[in-house]
Amino acid sequence: MATQPAKIPARTSTAALYPWRSMGISILGMVVVWGVVQWLSQSGVLNLFITQTLVIMGINVILAVSLNLITGVTGQLVLGHAAFMGLGCYFAAILTYKMGLPFPVGLIGGGLVAGLGGLVIGLPTLRLRGDYLAIATLGFGEILRIVYQNWDYVGGAVGMSPPQLANWTWVFWLAVLSVLIIWHLVDSSHGRALQAIRENEIAAEAVGVATTRHKVTAFIIGAFFAGIAGGLYGFYNYAFQPSSFDFLHSFNILVLVVLGGLGSITGSIVGAVVVTALQAALQSYPYIQNVIFALLLILMMLFRRQGLLGRYEFHLSMIFPGLRREEKGGHSDGARS
Repeated sequence: MATQPAKIPARTSTAALYPWRSMGISILGMVVVWGVVQWLSQSGVLNLFITQTLVIMGINVILAVSLNLITGVTGQLVLGHAAFMGLGCYFAAILTYKMGLPFPVGLIGGGLVAGLGGLVIGLPTLRLRGDYLAIATLGFGEILRIVYQNWDYVGGAVGMSPPQLANWTWVFWLAVLSVLIIWHLVDSSHGRALQAIRENEIAAEAVGVATTRHKVTAFIIGAFFAGIAGGLYGFYNYAFQPSSFDFLHSFNILVLVVLGGLGSITGSIVGAVVVTALQAALQSYPYIQNVIFALLLILMMLFRRQGLLGRYEFHLSMIFPGLRREEKGGHSDGARS
């Protein structure tokens, strides 16, 4: 009688190990970055100016990736992203400063109100395309600014002065969370539908993509994270006014995305870091800041229209080649970290 061959336990493949190894390295790296900056700040090695610059950098990262989801990934030109930031800022202040709710509740509430604002403006206007959508979102932002100026409950034109409840820890981990959520959204089937809309909306509709629903969803998610960034902005800077969320601020957020690369989450992070560092370096020359950024945009459009990174994304396997994932036919590029 023939003996049955012994069963050899299957060895865990690199593909199965990869997500956990990648996640572990990513988490460790983020904890190290947060801990080093926290320690240097508390020990006085980093002065207040550098710490404030790093916090503003984190807020700009949230704004850049949230706008990139709408403009870079979905291809919808928006000129009123600061309006959603303002909604989050004002309503987070109302919930926390006026009504006495805990700061996390106010922050989430401000984000939800901003997301609701994205739904309200998204449903009637996202059937528009190109310049018409940009003008509609610009008008929405101006309407909100005028409302804030004439609303005595929130201080009118003077604005509000909430206590400083946001800090480096809040900003850093919420920036990490926003990047991870939007990154994985772009990698999902929903994200591929958004990219199809960006490439050719008529063709996407022809193959069955619900273009309006996907655009409204991207608008709501982008507005929600802009609202979170607005709440952090208001509770870190002590004071804000309606003019803090005007067209100029929307333009500055768009600069972050265009400079880094439309459609690239990594590019949005790089754009936010570079522009914030330039703003800090040019703080002594406020009158030429906007001139320099405008010239920077002109040069980008002339010599590198795709931005600094284009649609390139960073992969952990570029640093750790052993993390490359095996697929059926061999080896593939490293997955997004």
